[in-house]
Amino acid sequence: MESATSILFKTMKNPVTKILLAAALICAAIPSGAADQKIGTIDLRKVFDKYYKTIQSTVSLKQEAGEMEKERGQMIADEKKHEEEWRKLIDKANDQAVSAEERDKSKKAAEQKYSELESDKQAITEFDRVATSRLGEKERQRRDAIVAEIRNLLNADAKAAGYTMVVDSSGESANMTPVLLYSNGQNDLTDTLIKELNATAPPGSLDTNLPAASTSNLINSPVAPR
Repeated sequence: MESATSILFKTMKNPVTKILLAAALICAAIPSGAADQKIGTIDLRKVFDKYYKTIQSTVSLKQEAGEMEKERGQMIADEKKHEEEWRKLIDKANDQAVSAEERDKSKKAAEQKYSELESDKQAITEFDRVATSRLGEKERQRRDAIVAEIRNLLNADAKAAGYTMVVDSSGESANMTPVLLYSNGQNDLTDTLIKELNATAPPGSLDTNLPAASTSNLINSPVAPR
């Protein structure tokens, strides 16, 4: 299962025409007096990773995934148990040392047990599908909410400081190359934004090494944009 961070920054291979159009729009947005523009940069990947709500969300999702894995493990154990019972019934049904009546009885029981075994396999397959879908959707919702919150704060700070635009220095093109090829780092807002976002972080919420069992109290509600 992919992490919330990896899903957020997975590169999309857009057609060349879309890339050219995006470049044209960016150029059009910059007036001819470009020297008067104030352009900032931000490593959005780093901000996302270092934000305490991202860390909380990741811990919460890992904990939920662990609970699902326990449930799946029990289902697998039940399946193996039913398979062992089925094999014993098959052996008994083929045992010439017992009466024909007993063999026939064991054969019918084996057929019933095999039906249960097939149901077990179908249940596991459906569980995997639903669990993966549910975790993926939660991951997407929390990621989108966190990114929206980061952008809201960034927009407010950038406007207050008079920036014309802010470029994501962690962004990649369709060719997996950096979009921002050079910056002297003078107007980089990354560390400032991280500090601002984490100003109200609860004690211990920045610890990425906490065991899942001790982190349930860190997750109060799904992350929501401001």
